[in-house]
Parts: sequence; C-alpha cells; structure tokens
Amino acid sequence: MPNASHVLDRVLVLEMVRVTEAAAIAASSLIGRGDEKAADHAAVEAMREALNQLYMDGTVVIGEGERDEAPMLFIGEKVGSAIGKGPKIDIALDPLEGTTITAKAGPNALAVLAVAEEGCLLNAPDVYMDKIAVGPGYPQGVIDLNKTPTENIQAIAAAKGVQPSEIIACVLDRTRHEKLIAELREIGCGIMLIPDGDVAGVIATSDPDTTIDVYMGQGGAPEGVLACAALRCVGGQFQGRLVFRNEDERARARKWGIEDLDKIYSLDELAKGDCIFAATGVTDGSLLAGVKRVKGKMTTESVVMRASSGTVRWVKGEHRID
Repeated sequence: MPNASHVLDRVLVLEMVRVTEAAAIAASSLIGRGDEKAADHAAVEAMREALNQLYMDGTVVIGEGERDEAPMLFIGEKVGSAIGKGPKIDIALDPLEGTTITAKAGPNALAVLAVAEEGCLLNAPDVYMDKIAVGPGYPQGVIDLNKTPTENIQAIAAAKGVQPSEIIACVLDRTRHEKLIAELREIGCGIMLIPDGDVAGVIATSDPDTTIDVYMGQGGAPEGVLACAALRCVGGQFQGRLVFRNEDERARARKWGIEDLDKIYSLDELAKGDCIFAATGVTDGSLLAGVKRVKGKMTTESVVMRASSGTVRWVKGEHRID
C-alpha cells in the first residue's frame, strides 16, 4: 500500500467527484442525439471549468490529444487556480469515455479522472496498447502478455480452482480481435463483448458482481493508464504493451520519452505512488448508473478511490435544475 501523499491531501477526494459530475451532467444532455463531437465537447468544457476552480498546479498528462489536435484539455495543458504556487498534480482524464456510446444511448459511458503526484502517471502516447488485467486475489504473475491467451486463461482458471470454461473474459467488440475471440471460444471460455469503454472493462475485473474474470485485447494506451490508476486503488494486476501501426506513431512515443517500444508495462509503471481515481456514470452501466432527470433535479452516481488508503466511496448526487 503506497504512503499517503501530502500533495494529494490538498486536492480533496470529493473535489474530484465534483469534476467528473460536471462532465457527466454536461454530456448527458446529448445522450442519444447522434452527435459524438458535441457530446465530447460539452464534457470537455465542463471538466476544464471544474478543474480550474481547484487550488492546484495541475498538468494534463493524459488528455484529449496533443495541442494541435485538441483546443482544450490537451496534453501538457496547465489547469487549476494556483498555477505556479499550488501543489503540483499530474492529471489523466477522459471527460467522456464512450462518445459513440453516448451518441447512441448505449451502456457504460463514463466521465473519468485520475490524479497523482507529479511524475507518477505515464505520459502514454495516443496509440493502441495490448492489455491484460485481472482483479485482486490472484498470485502475483498469474497473467503474462508474453504468453498466449489460452495459457493466460488456463493460469487464471488454475488459480481460481475452476475449469477454463468457467472463466469470463471481457473483450472489445472489434474486427482486430477476431483471432483472440476464436481462440478463447476454442477453449470454452465465456466472452463478454463490449462496444466501447475499456476503462470500465478493466475496472470490472475488480468487481465480483460483474462476473468478469479478465480483460484482454487492444485498446487505447491513455485509457490503460486511467484504468491502472483505478486498479492501484482496489487491487489487481495489469500488463500493457504499446502497439505501433506506423513510424509516425513510433515517433510520437519517442517524443514523450519512451525509448523501449517493446516494453511490457506493469500496473505500478503506468500509475505509481498515491493515486485518486474518480468516475461518474453518463449512461447506465455495470459499474455506475447514468445521469437521470426527474422532477426539477438531476441525479448522478459516482465512484472515487484512493490508493494510499484503499478506500472506495460510492457517491450519489442530487443536483437542482434551475
């Protein structure tokens, strides 16, 4: 268990929830409207405004993209009301994890935020990452990206004391996963296919109620860092390896200081030290209920976690509509 950070003590845990609540509420007005960009823009604006009200010297290390791709909450952007004098905080965020989900009114869209002391969150380039994750309770080293999906499922099943056919894997429903899905089905493994939202997919491994034992497959590297911040708080194991499709993506990784392009990252290398993770549901999902509008108010459901204490708080909010 990491030591509590005095720096993070200045950024109260519940303040993080207010930030994700603001983004979720803003995005919720565009649920089912078919406009991904408008939903994302609303969430970004609301999250940025909320972050700028906090007493901190914050730097976005995982954000909406590089400056030329994102006008707000870009990688390297400074946020907070005490730039140059407040506690230095690294911030990883996804104001709307599941833009397509929101536009189509599907499940599991979230507003997500993780904070840590300066230098504790990997500056992950916006490329794909091979991922495998399990929740707490397994012997260290039970998962290994150098092994085949079959070998990993067999190791998880053996550690759990069940047959591979009793294991359920969560996988993004993508064409690139056809071989992975075929191999898992060949050994009888159950598969929960999700349309988007692999942060929620990774976190789901830590909650027995989801029945998901393992997350496997390729998703965004920035989302991998966010998910690791959550697993640092609740326990679990994660391995990730960056995937590069062209030389431009390799150059982008080197720009952020990544030299070993084949490195397999552990949980503690992606998110280390004390971390705070917060998420608010935008649409209903396995992790959180979405934003609801009833009788002059809106309701939200959030989760906030801290690594140093292992504390997980579930927060239900009521927000008056003026």
